[in-house]
Amino acid sequence: MSNLRAAAMTSKAWPFEEARRLLKRIEASGKDHVLFETGYGPSGLPHIGTFGEVSRTTMVRRAFQVISDIPTRLICFSDDLDGMRKVPSNVPNPELLAQYMQLPLTSVPDPFGEFESFGHHNNAMLRRFLDTFGFEYEFISGKEYYESGTFDEILLRAVERYDDVMAVMLKSLRDERRETYSIFLPMHPETGRVMYVPMKHVDAKEGTVTFDDETGREWTVPVTGGNVKLQWKPDFGARWAALGVDFEMYGKDHSTNTPIYDRICEILGGKKPEHFSYELFLDDQGHKISKTSGNGVSIDDWLTYASTESLSYFMYLKPKTAKRMHFDVIPKAVDEYHQQLRAYPGQDDAAKLNNPVFHIHGADVPTSSMVVPFSMLLNLASVSQATDKDKLWGFIQRYAPGASPESNPDLDAAAGFAVRYYMDFVEPQKVFRLADDQERAALTALVLALKSGEAALAVIAQKNAQEGKDMPLPKVNWSDDEFLQSIVFAVGKVHGFDPLRAWFSCLYEVLLGAKQGPRFGGFIALYGLEDSIALIEAGLAGELVKSKT
Repeated sequence: MSNLRAAAMTSKAWPFEEARRLLKRIEASGKDHVLFETGYGPSGLPHIGTFGEVSRTTMVRRAFQVISDIPTRLICFSDDLDGMRKVPSNVPNPELLAQYMQLPLTSVPDPFGEFESFGHHNNAMLRRFLDTFGFEYEFISGKEYYESGTFDEILLRAVERYDDVMAVMLKSLRDERRETYSIFLPMHPETGRVMYVPMKHVDAKEGTVTFDDETGREWTVPVTGGNVKLQWKPDFGARWAALGVDFEMYGKDHSTNTPIYDRICEILGGKKPEHFSYELFLDDQGHKISKTSGNGVSIDDWLTYASTESLSYFMYLKPKTAKRMHFDVIPKAVDEYHQQLRAYPGQDDAAKLNNPVFHIHGADVPTSSMVVPFSMLLNLASVSQATDKDKLWGFIQRYAPGASPESNPDLDAAAGFAVRYYMDFVEPQKVFRLADDQERAALTALVLALKSGEAALAVIAQKNAQEGKDMPLPKVNWSDDEFLQSIVFAVGKVHGFDPLRAWFSCLYEVLLGAKQGPRFGGFIALYGLEDSIALIEAGLAGELVKSKT
């Protein structure tokens, strides 16, 4: 066993914990491969939660590949034969779709006018963003599997064991729902609509079901060949049995149904898979993100402001904890992702396997070229009022002369993202204020310290004496982040800010128009000494407040 595999067998990273559980199952069953599944309901545009499901499933699959040589597959199943029960609000001309209620999604016209149906459109959007992230998966259309006969065997078994499956379902339903419920949803032979009606007769010998439509007309159809589909809960369990699924994860809203899915799978002759239930994403109001309402951050939204890898990083973190997912989480995710990239080369095997970047990239972890944090780029864009990344590069190359768009591609991309994010979210929210008397005195002292090495060392010495510390003074180095930070820190201490964060709040609110901000010494080094002095003087003169009004 390799050192990496040995470390993986004890790793506490959640993908390895799931992978080890899955390995025990496969070894006990003797299967020659592992089948991972993730499901998609194409009733609305592709949802970022769907990406999270595929991303996290891929992380477990990757972890399994570290601990075992047993082959793996990942299928993405789209329930596109489902009937449209609600018109999505986030599509063009939604009122035009109302006439197609209860038709299978693959029979509803595409409101975007690009594909043969709304279901085909949403399937294409799903594949597009999964391909964007480089996932290895097999796409399966429920319509194709039902109509091609792939599910015929399991459907005939569902007819034979109809009473047993119904007994499982009826226990979970309210009294009024029980009267009309059936596990089968027949397609109306004339209208093509998905019929949510009770079955008058289920014929196991003939493999047919009989029902009345809304007009009272009786129909008998075979359960094979796409003439019926299963209700979504029975469909879960039947799909597991039909395909031999070994692992599937889903949101907490499904977790109460897990015993139902499992029991139906077993009734239909399958072995229930291993599960993983994750917490849901919340929007800025704390509401569950919904694909039909389109609240929260979409995949395209995230990729407008940050890299694909930063989104994968966000998905890795604490999957069993509900997380607020709004635009303001993006900068933090970008910077933490690059912090982990920088840490990775110096870590031992155990630490590498616990590092999120391993689960994003596998063993082929790239090197970060982000010499400037994303949060700092945002502040730079803010004070320079940049409208394109070229302006940021002027500051970056003065700060890091060896950096370039060619040698630092992730930094170049981040600079473009930062300008976009600044213009859309930071600039509209900027609120500058005037300094009070204590703050004015401190800002004036900071200007003096940044203009003179002698004044800088004097304020640092004053701070040391105030703290009772006898320590040598640093060398004057106007390009050193730490030296500049020591000046900023000393000025705040000498001018009596307690707690000291009140001093940094002054810097952010007076000079940046924001409630939070960067490590200010690093900001001065990046923005430049002369420009930083001019910024502070403009804040003292009240010019920043005027420029915003």
